[in-house]
Amino acid sequence: MRKTEDAVLALLEDIGSTHGHLLQVVQRVRQVVEECCGTVAESVKYGGILFSRVAPFCGVYAYTGHVSVEFGQGYLFEDPHRVLEGSGKFRRHIKLLTLADVQDKHLADYIRQALNH
Repeated sequence: MRKTEDAVLALLEDIGSTHGHLLQVVQRVRQVVEECCGTVAESVKYGGILFSRVAPFCGVYAYTGHVSVEFGQGYLFEDPHRVLEGSGKFRRHIKLLTLADVQDKHLADYIRQALNH
């Protein structure tokens, strides 16, 4: 179950109207988060949806041509599928271009890691 704010629903509507082809990807990311984590809170922050349990653990952001799933502690993750991008001190992300990328890039594995860090 998700605890969804009105702001999240408004953002999803905006994504659908401006980047309709990416809305399915964002919605699938939300489903994977729920499947992996159970009850989570969603809030709009930094232009995307931030997922939290006790604390925030990842976020999803729609850009013009892709969706990015961001992990604030991604530098701690194991990356056996070699899909994490980013070279900053802490943050890593997975870039999703299609609905199939959610499964092909093993997003659930990284979401589980995020929840445990």
